Amino acid sequence: MNQTERRMWLIKELMAEDDYYRNYDIPEAAKDQKDFLRALMNVREPKTISEEFLRIQDEYLKEENASSGLVSIDELKSVESRINIYVWQGDITRLKVDAIVNAANSGMCGCFQPLHNCIDNIIHSKSGIQLRLKCADIMRRQGHQEPTGHAKITPAYNLPCEYVIHTVGPIVQGPLTKEHEELLASCYKSCLDLAAENGLKSIAFCCISTGVFMFPNQRAAEIAVETVSNWLDATRSDMKVVFNVFKDVDLEIYEKLLDGPGGRG
Repeated sequence: MNQTERRMWLIKELMAEDDYYRNYDIPEAAKDQKDFLRALMNVREPKTISEEFLRIQDEYLKEENASSGLVSIDELKSVESRINIYVWQGDITRLKVDAIVNAANSGMCGCFQPLHNCIDNIIHSKSGIQLRLKCADIMRRQGHQEPTGHAKITPAYNLPCEYVIHTVGPIVQGPLTKEHEELLASCYKSCLDLAAENGLKSIAFCCISTGVFMFPNQRAAEIAVETVSNWLDATRSDMKVVFNVFKDVDLEIYEKLLDGPGGRG
């Protein structure tokens, strides 16, 4: 199969699972087909699926992800102030590091809103439906929602990284409080502890809790840099840490905090 044939096969299989989608018209344009497939994956509940589907999905996603251009941590330049800290602007799912951090919700099973532009949705879409299945299994075993400030680790499946570390950041509704700040710091520390426990040598953090979780960007970055720096000093770890940003405003903030230019991808 070529990519078009794989995409059409996957779409038809997902449509056939649910009477609601069975009679939808499949778009003709490749871009619209890609969006339709992603939307079907986004809304799919965690349930078993055939090995054939997973094989064809994996072939499709690996080629799609590779076509976006992968970025190895070895290609990045550290900031001047810390030899093992990096700032990089771009799509975190392109980074070839040991682990990337996902800003998850307390359900920990990804974003179910079709084509939503949050990092949770994008990571799950590019990783494949195995990620939701794995997260759902973890949550069933846990028996309750994930507390804010904690973290869980899963394989990354079809992403170029090896693992995804999922953490639930604080949601700021109203004035920023000390509790918000402590919970955000706990997110970073929990992710670093989990990475170290699993022998990982590199990790890329997104801007946890900013955006729809409404944590002020400047203060979030200050807490991130302080927590990571203190953890590296306290543990004497040589772990490489990437602060991944998407918006120009966050790039400027991190560059000023770390006294060095970030990379762009």
